[in-house]
Amino acid sequence: MPDQLQKSVMDSETIYTELMIPSYANFGGKIHGGILLSLMDKVAFICASKHSGQYCVTVAVEGVEFKQAVEVGELVTIKASIIYVGKTTMIVGMRVESFKPTDGIVRHTNSCYFTMAAKDSEGNLTTVPGIILENEVQLRRFCKGKIIRKLSLEKRELLKTAVKDQQFNELKGECQETDKCFLTN
Repeated sequence: MPDQLQKSVMDSETIYTELMIPSYANFGGKIHGGILLSLMDKVAFICASKHSGQYCVTVAVEGVEFKQAVEVGELVTIKASIIYVGKTTMIVGMRVESFKPTDGIVRHTNSCYFTMAAKDSEGNLTTVPGIILENEVQLRRFCKGKIIRKLSLEKRELLKTAVKDQQFNELKGECQETDKCFLTN
């Protein structure tokens, strides 16, 4: 029997819908990607806070796929849940759909993963509850989250160390015309 230090995926599930208004449009007349990112960040906070019972902050946007443009006048729905938990962090998986009320068409427009960290009342990282997986879909998402976490940590370490100790002349070899990289000196 699970103890109080665990919560089910359903406990964090969040569905958020918002009308896309003209002030959200970019110069091309479509909904600005930054608006969608802001909405996804808000939903990730809600979802992570529901799971952790704590104030949560965004650690990383692990990936956002913009599959289709969203139009002014559509309803955007973001469906989210915790897919993976670590010691103090959680990965929130989100699916974004747009709905055009005039024709009833629902389109999958975005998918994304946000890593969120739980903080206590003093702003320190705090442990989050474990996650109870109740079906094969949740297990697959958890395993996907585990891979996302591993790749994210590897990427951060690689970016920290890959060129740190190289000399300028060594780095110049990395910049080649085929990379569209042109050094002025």
